[in-house]
Amino acid sequence: MSSYNSKLSRRAFGGAFGVGAATAAVGLGAAPAAAAEAPGAGPRERDFRAARGRRSRRPNVLFILGDDLGWADLSSYGAPHIKTPNLDRLAREGVRFTDAYAGSATCSPTRFSLYTGRYPARTRGGLAEPIADRSAGLDPAHPTLASLLKGAGYATALIGKWHAGYLPDHSPTKSGWEEFFGNFGGALEYYSKLGLGGEYDLYEGDAEYKDLRYYTRIITERASEYVSRDHGGRPWLLNLNFTTPHWPWIADGDTAASAEIVRRIKAGDGRALWHQDGGSVEKYRQMVEDLDRSVGEVLKALKRSGQEDDTLVVFSSDNGGERFSYAWPLSGAKASLQEGGIRVPNIVRWPARLDGGQVSRLPVFSPDWTATLLEVAGTRPHPAYPLDGVSLAGYLLRGEEPAERDLFWRVRGERALRRGNWKYYRGKSGRDQLFDLAGDLREQADKAAAEPARLAELRRAWEAVDAGLLPYPA
Repeated sequence: MSSYNSKLSRRAFGGAFGVGAATAAVGLGAAPAAAAEAPGAGPRERDFRAARGRRSRRPNVLFILGDDLGWADLSSYGAPHIKTPNLDRLAREGVRFTDAYAGSATCSPTRFSLYTGRYPARTRGGLAEPIADRSAGLDPAHPTLASLLKGAGYATALIGKWHAGYLPDHSPTKSGWEEFFGNFGGALEYYSKLGLGGEYDLYEGDAEYKDLRYYTRIITERASEYVSRDHGGRPWLLNLNFTTPHWPWIADGDTAASAEIVRRIKAGDGRALWHQDGGSVEKYRQMVEDLDRSVGEVLKALKRSGQEDDTLVVFSSDNGGERFSYAWPLSGAKASLQEGGIRVPNIVRWPARLDGGQVSRLPVFSPDWTATLLEVAGTRPHPAYPLDGVSLAGYLLRGEEPAERDLFWRVRGERALRRGNWKYYRGKSGRDQLFDLAGDLREQADKAAAEPARLAELRRAWEAVDAGLLPYPA
């Protein structure tokens, strides 16, 4: 059994059933202690152990992304005021990762890392943090998860937020997804579908699609239809990228707030979608709970289709939370390489191959899922574009002990590298810091002075990776 799981081996996970304090204690490195199950909660969450020897066909893949959803925003990750029964059920039926990370600290670089399986700065489009105009995007010639699975016989679709470039040069349909229904940009107003520049931003393929209903409802319907469809015997990949709970802070039914933002956009307010004078903890709760209901609808459609057992579902977020996100005990938020900016909820379920009710403390990040999905689909990365992610298939399916490796991040003005439980971090102050996440998940006890040799070693490791990446434009 991996040492990363040892701290959870004798405790029930109370947070999965609405007991947020249990989660906080685990995250802070508290000693294992007995925790009573909530009434009707079902089996206790236990240390991950692979169910070896099972066989199955190549799975369908449903990869669901929340947008700016923080690590502790689900009740199964400790939120005391947000109820997410459908995602909690997904965790009870699969494996919940406590030490999972996004590939970067903002939207589009993480999507690059997931679509390509590589550090964002391997490609010019990934240097934008995030993409905010039409000058950058994912090169259609670059292999993607979708193009590689399509080449292996998969049907492929992306529904929701793309955020890897704009027409006419960049589009999911130019990068391996056979079908696309969603928005190109980083944000949109949920009813009018107006984007950051005031443009209309809802498309089917490369053509505008008019639907002025609440956006989350629309893409939930589309995704439910896709997973219910007969794909002619082909396995399928669906990237389902919600914009929830990204700003603007508009829940289903908030038509007055929508109308005011639309008025401001049309009046030339270039920051209207940022909604800096709106939102609240309560509004954020409504949006996260709506995301949960929407995921539940898609999963019900999948179950009705008879494909549930043979579908690998991954749920995650593109980066940490923003203004109203519940982040305790983490420090930092979206755009920072502190834990609160990059650590995310991450759940995987595959009934045919994985037992449910399990938890893993193995550190993983977005590009690992690209590598994993390629392996379980029976294909390989393009030899000219080696992956930076590591396949988790051996760990999840065959019980192989994962090799310890480094997790690397770079954004303008910040750097971070995790090795084991040690994290090297340099923020915008320019000061090198060292944290032991096993006992200091909040990154408050800087060990740089006490561990100078370790600090120097991790700094060298970060610089060695950085030397192979594209530089930021001046």
